[in-house]
Formats: sequence, structure tokens, C-alpha cells
Amino acid sequence: MIVRIKLIQWTLVVIPFLAAAQPKQFVTSARSGDSVRQSRASTTPVAPSAKPTDVSAVNDTDATSASINTLPLFGERPKTAAQIGEEIHFLNDCDRNFANRSEASAFFADRGWDYVGNGQLDTAAYRFNLAWLLDNRNADAYWGLGVVCYQKNQLPDAIRIMKKGLAVADSHIELMTDLATVELKHYQEKPNADVLTDAEGHLQRAVALNPNAVYYQKLSMVYYLKTDYAKAWDYFHQARTNDMSSIDFGYLNELLARQPDPKGIFK
Repeated sequence: MIVRIKLIQWTLVVIPFLAAAQPKQFVTSARSGDSVRQSRASTTPVAPSAKPTDVSAVNDTDATSASINTLPLFGERPKTAAQIGEEIHFLNDCDRNFANRSEASAFFADRGWDYVGNGQLDTAAYRFNLAWLLDNRNADAYWGLGVVCYQKNQLPDAIRIMKKGLAVADSHIELMTDLATVELKHYQEKPNADVLTDAEGHLQRAVALNPNAVYYQKLSMVYYLKTDYAKAWDYFHQARTNDMSSIDFGYLNELLARQPDPKGIFK
């Protein structure tokens, strides 16, 4: 969890002028500016050893299988008999090497976050898929796959997968706010009032669970995008009151350009 929390604080590019002042709010690669290195995901599930280590076998001869392995939730498509056999073998091996499947799922999700941090997105996707295969109620599997889709600029897929995660863990606040972040970016690229409303709902739920300056500031951004600058200022000041050190001064300048601060604190 420590690694994930650090990654959450790293990269957010939702509204262009936010990038400089709040550069690390979304779970993404620690090297988000680098080109993504070629994945080395295995083409078939490989079980950990008795002392768990990461899956590292490589087999590039089955391109179709390799492609399915890196699609979110294995592409959500019918499986061949061979794929089912591989999955059974993998699950049986995990049953022998872990106390239970939840523990095994957490292990592969942790490896997925490691690969996200290194920018190896296909490899990360495969690990998150294995985590999901072991426990389809592990919210981290959906969260991680959503992050991978976001990194690949597959925003509709990121939103869809993250919503599946919230369906199994509706109080997962980091997943909730990351989903809102993706929706804000998607709204900027393809304006849709329903998407913006959905993002607002997730953020309202987040501040109800944890009145956090970052979440209040994102709510301010929602109203900025709605051109409701009075409410944007209201949420901005709630963020300021909560934690002045979290203030995004780039965003503040943009808000000031649209409407003077009603409280007269910022000029």
C-alpha cells in the first residue's frame, strides 16, 4: 500500500494548467514521460515458487495468447479449452504456494503496481489480470487495470474497469477519486455532461468519507468546467482551509482569470 500511496501522489494531467502545480495526483508510472518499454508478460499463467517470486517466463510464440493476457480482464471474452486448462493449472499451483487465493491475488496485484511504477504497462496488466483471476473481488486488480488503461490513453476502458472495481468496493476512496480524475480528463477530450456529473458524484462521496483538500480542489475543478465559478471558488476555499500546502497555484491563476476571489484573499 505504501508504494501505491506514493504513486497516487505522482502524475495528474487532467486540465493542462494543473500539470505544473499538482503534477502527481494520479496513479501512473513513475516515469510517465518515458516511452513505455516492451512488455515481457508470459503468454500463459505461471505459478510462483514455494517462496513467491514474480512471474517472469517469456514465450513469444503465441501472439494471440500474449495479447489476451494484457487485455483488461483477459478481454472479457469466451476462453478456449487450452486457456481454461492453463488457468486451472495456475490456480492449483497458487493453492499449493499461498495460504489462500486472496493472499495470492494480493501478491500479483502488488507485482502489478511494481510494473506500473517502472512503466512496463503490458506486464503490469497481466499481473493485475492474474490478481483478478484469483479473486474477482480484489478492488486493486480493477484499479490497477484502470490505471494501465489510463496510461495508454484508453479512457473509456479505464472508466469502465474502475467502475467495476467500485462495484465490489464502494468505499475504496483512492479508486473513487482516480475514477473521477479519469472522467475529468475524458470530459475535456469529449465533453459530456453525464461524465462530469458522474465525476462530481464520486468526489462528493470522497469528501463525505474523507474531507481532503485534494478532493475539494478537484470538486472546484468540476465547477470550473461547468463555468460555475462561484461554486468553484467555494470548493477552492474549502481546500485552502483544509490544507494550504495542497493548493494548486496554477489552477488558482486560471480561476482568478475567470472571476475575482469573492473573499478577496487571492488577488
